[in-house]
Order: sequence, then C-alpha cells, then structure tokens
Amino acid sequence: RHAGVLDMLGPDSKSQVSLQYKDGQPAYATSVVLSTQHKDGLYQSDIEEIVRPYIEQCLPEGWITKDTEFYVNPTGRFVIGGPVGDCGLTGRKIIVDTYGGAAPHGGGAFSGKDCTKVDRSAAYAARYLAKNVVAAGCAEKCTIQLSYAIGVSKPLSVYVNTHGTGVVCEDKLVKLLTELVDLSPRGIRT
Repeated sequence: RHAGVLDMLGPDSKSQVSLQYKDGQPAYATSVVLSTQHKDGLYQSDIEEIVRPYIEQCLPEGWITKDTEFYVNPTGRFVIGGPVGDCGLTGRKIIVDTYGGAAPHGGGAFSGKDCTKVDRSAAYAARYLAKNVVAAGCAEKCTIQLSYAIGVSKPLSVYVNTHGTGVVCEDKLVKLLTELVDLSPRGIRT
C-alpha cells in the first residue's frame, strides 16, 4: 500500500491467523482473518482476490492447506476506518479484572462492552466451561481458549488444555463442549 501498488486499500486493517499446533509447534493455519479498509466501489470478492496472494506469500510454506478457512472483510464494506470509524472507551484491560499473569488472556476489556462483544462474553464463557470441566472431575486444571472473527458467528477455534491433569482426552472435551454449548455470540448471550 505504501508503495502505491495497493492504493485501493486504506491504512486501517486487522489480521488474525489461527494455528493448529502439533507437539508444541505450529503445524498449519486453520483460519486466516483479514479486515482491511478499502476504497468505495470494491466488493468483498475483489478485496479477497487482491490480498490473498500477499497472505499466502507471508505465511511459512505448508501453513495454508486445502482446509484453511479465509475470512476477508467478513462484515462486508470497510470504507470508513481509523478513529472516525471505530472509536470509544473500552475500559481496563482484562488482565486487571481477572487472574493477573496466572492465566492467559486475549487483552481487550470487560467494561465498556456490551454482551455482543466476544472479548467480554466469550471470556466469561471460556471461564465457565473451564470451571465446569474441573468441577465435573475431567481435569484438575483447565484452560479454554476461544478464537473469533468479527462477523463470523462460530468460533474459529476452540482449544482445551488440561495441563497434563486431564482424565478425558482434550480433543474429546472440545467435541463435547462444542456439542453441548452454543459458543456463537448469540448462543453465549441466551
């Protein structure tokens, strides 16, 4: 964009790459999300066609598979960006209101957010699920990670880590939890 090659894109953008790990190492991307500001008149399909080669070029060889899901501007048009398009007060960071450094967190904030914002509602849901995994005797310790993309109703990934204390296989817990609980933003709220 700075070189003028992609002058149809604006300066505001956000990206997220969700990875599948094997033996503690990233193995491949399960999903790639890119929201990028663009000039008026471009369609979502145009944006994906423009940016996808750059995404594939940036990621290590083998990380993009036939199953990797791409979400480019999943909410649609992104013509107005920067502080004009996205401003407001978010409150204190989640780490202040939860466990300090004892548990991983995604940043974000609880205060200043309504329940449709997953950095609040999904953080509560992940904690609820982890507490119930422990309460059910499936593990002595549990961390649950939920990953979302704006405009996509289902989580991009659900990750369970029982820190070596699990009585039930972590993959089985993921399957059970996602079958029992609707982890869409709407499902979490209801």
